[in-house]
Amino acid sequence: MLAMAGTLPAQESVLVLDPAQTRVDFALGDILHTVHGTFKVKQGIIHVNPATGAAAGLVVVDATSGESGNGTRDRKMHKEILESLKYPEITITPVRILGQLSPRGASQVELKGLFKIHGTEHEITMKVAVQIEADTLTAATHFVVPYVQWGMKNPSTFILRVSDKVEIDIHATGRIQVEAPDRSN
Repeated sequence: MLAMAGTLPAQESVLVLDPAQTRVDFALGDILHTVHGTFKVKQGIIHVNPATGAAAGLVVVDATSGESGNGTRDRKMHKEILESLKYPEITITPVRILGQLSPRGASQVELKGLFKIHGTEHEITMKVAVQIEADTLTAATHFVVPYVQWGMKNPSTFILRVSDKVEIDIHATGRIQVEAPDRSN
């Protein structure tokens, strides 16, 4: 999802995510059990300059698609916590890739970027496990969103206490394209 390798250092690499093969899973713990759910990715394209590590692009997650398997809980999540009618998208804007990518096989990199949720951007660093085979890239990352610290409501009640952080796992698949640098300047 979040990185790619070009065969020539002077060329920019572009990763185009396949939304049908990309998923965002979440887990929110409470005192009795952990709630698991998913969000759908709408689109994603990431540009990387392998020579400098500079990155750009946008991954868009449909905030309104979040579901945990419990309609009552999901309505509360959308209405009171995410306010997904007001903020229908969650985005990741890559800024920099740190680490070496193997042109084939497994690699581990860090993606630095901006994570926008509930209308506000937050700096984030994600460790990403990458697998490249031919022109296909698969990637997985795990990170924590401190949603209460970031201004969203904690759904805890007097009896039910939930974590103020949500665990996020992203599993992505996309196609790598290598583009020649723009020399029109």
